[in-house]
Amino acid sequence: MAEAAPGRQPGWAEVLLVAIGVVVVVIGAAALTDLLPTEIQRLIFHGPVLIGVLVGGTAWLLWRISRGRPA
Repeated sequence: MAEAAPGRQPGWAEVLLVAIGVVVVVIGAAALTDLLPTEIQRLIFHGPVLIGVLVGGTAWLLWRISRGRPA
């Protein structure tokens, strides 16, 4: 198994900053979705849109992880 290249690991401050950012984005998305008409909300939450976003986001994240860091 190959070892990771030595480098700087994120500290608690960076992890906390990213976590806060994620929470803000999720709350913002929930607030924006709440402003949509009920029928569009139903399409997003019960239709293929949410599934597509989840599959697409997962695929993108796995692709980014598989690419690794630039040398």
